[in-house]
Amino acid sequence: MFENLEQLIKIIRERKNSSSSESYTNKLLHDKDLSVAKVKEEIGELIEAVEENSNQIHEAADVIYHLMVYLEANNIKIEDVMNELKKRQK
Repeated sequence: MFENLEQLIKIIRERKNSSSSESYTNKLLHDKDLSVAKVKEEIGELIEAVEENSNQIHEAADVIYHLMVYLEANNIKIEDVMNELKKRQK
């Protein structure tokens, strides 16, 4: 199940090291203002979707994608986040 998430991380990292400006992911990675704006926008859309009980899965996927890009753009490794979550387990 989590293979898709691992693949997404791999693609984001490949795009980060790519010089192609045609990629939406690459654009987000190199424009931190746009990246943070998209995270905020997508979280708002997810909250609205949950409140209206519609399109929740689509909006949740958008949040995860944009958050993963934002983390990578700011050199925050998901592996470090997962290690922190593991430390918090009781």
